[in-house]
Amino acid sequence: MIWIETMGAELPLYLGVDVGTGSTKAVLTDASGAIVGSARREHSTSMSRPGWAEHDAEDVWWREAAEVVAEVAAGRAEQVAAVGVSGIGPCVLVADDAGRPLRPAILYGIDTRAVREITELEIALGRDEVESRCGSRLSTQAAGPKLLWLQRNEPDLWREARLVFSASSFLVHRLTGEYVLDHHTASQFDPMYDLHDGEWISEWWDACAPGIRRPRLAWSDTIAGFVNPSAAEHTGLRIGTPVTTGTVDAWAEAVSVNVRSPGDMMLMYGTTMFLIGMTDRAVRHPALWTTVGVSAGTSSLAGGMATSGALTTWFAGIASHADLSELFGAAGAVPAGARGLLTLPYFAGERTPIADPDARGVIAGLTVSHTSADVFRSLLEATAFGVRHNLEAFAESGAPIRRLVAVGGGTEGHLWPQIVSDVTGVVQSVPSIAIGAAYGDARLAAEAIGDLDAGENTWNATERPVVATPDLGPLYDELYGAYRDLYTSTASIVHLLARSGTSDA
Repeated sequence: MIWIETMGAELPLYLGVDVGTGSTKAVLTDASGAIVGSARREHSTSMSRPGWAEHDAEDVWWREAAEVVAEVAAGRAEQVAAVGVSGIGPCVLVADDAGRPLRPAILYGIDTRAVREITELEIALGRDEVESRCGSRLSTQAAGPKLLWLQRNEPDLWREARLVFSASSFLVHRLTGEYVLDHHTASQFDPMYDLHDGEWISEWWDACAPGIRRPRLAWSDTIAGFVNPSAAEHTGLRIGTPVTTGTVDAWAEAVSVNVRSPGDMMLMYGTTMFLIGMTDRAVRHPALWTTVGVSAGTSSLAGGMATSGALTTWFAGIASHADLSELFGAAGAVPAGARGLLTLPYFAGERTPIADPDARGVIAGLTVSHTSADVFRSLLEATAFGVRHNLEAFAESGAPIRRLVAVGGGTEGHLWPQIVSDVTGVVQSVPSIAIGAAYGDARLAAEAIGDLDAGENTWNATERPVVATPDLGPLYDELYGAYRDLYTSTASIVHLLARSGTSDA
């Protein structure tokens, strides 16, 4: 245990901060897991060209993180015993030797610019060899091809590049000065990390990122460093406060709802839909991602859709609705099947299980009698069909799913989780606290300094079940078959349209 001098404060507090796709959040908890403070800042993602998704790391990552930390820690910094961090990932942010970003950060699998580099690396390194050593096939989720893309397409910038960060490791660097990456995020830096050895693959690192220093590796539930004077000035934190190594936000969110044991699965309703299944060993499936967990000796199998909440906000925008709750309320009155509409949710390509960056959204069955509520209901059902498709891939892998916990903003209303259970037939448990990854970061901070054991299930233990509606199974079985057929029958057309849409890029 790391003992912290708190200048007479009786109760230690634990601070978690998370950089998400659409917002940055901070949470302050006490030793029982009760939330004593929280703060949030909204931000947008730059999509300046088709297939690109970027964040300004100085503004979106660091400035916002410093603001929310300063807000929740105000007047209580002496009580903060440790800080945990997380962020979207794997991201690619290249910086000079002093850690100054040289360009905006390239985001995770929703950024699809490096398709050519994926193919070339698979040919050069061997597709089977990459899957064997790294646990997954190369996809738009992988960091290596994006680094290679930067080297080829921005050579002047590349000559200055010395460091590479993901969102959480950039926060750690700014808070502590340490250049470190957690093992979990590293296991998504394909094809640069050996899943079996837990080390960087030197020759494959150099194939993707020559001239970039390799960060040291550490586990997410360990201390990476301590708040330095510059970070203390920006955040109000006490110099010397321990900071964890950090991790990808989805895995921190899994910690927040006690998804830690083999057979546990988390389904995250966010800007994208994400699934994490905890396994007792490295389980593989060609359509999913095999990674290590946040702690030594843990493994997980993951999948991620490219859109979910992004579809709801998109539709609210084009329908001129200021409040999403109106659309959810109206869609709740639409019968299952959306009055004959069927949608493919691939509005930003798709990650798992089809791994098709050129997939596109399709709304089939439209008539002049359909309403915005019908279309919105169809979008929700489309994401549920995508979840079912992913769950089938998990079943094919042989990884058991004994408990599925639903998290994220989409669980706050009843309709969306209910549609997912109706389509999949799976019972979901919704936890009492759904504040997200920052809550998991606070827990990891407590664990990292020895104040909490990873096996203790005292934080956020209350859940409510979401059970499939009786008699809807046959309807959704039929529609799911049509959903799968709709993709295969329209793929050549949408691929043509995708190429046409990016011809000026």
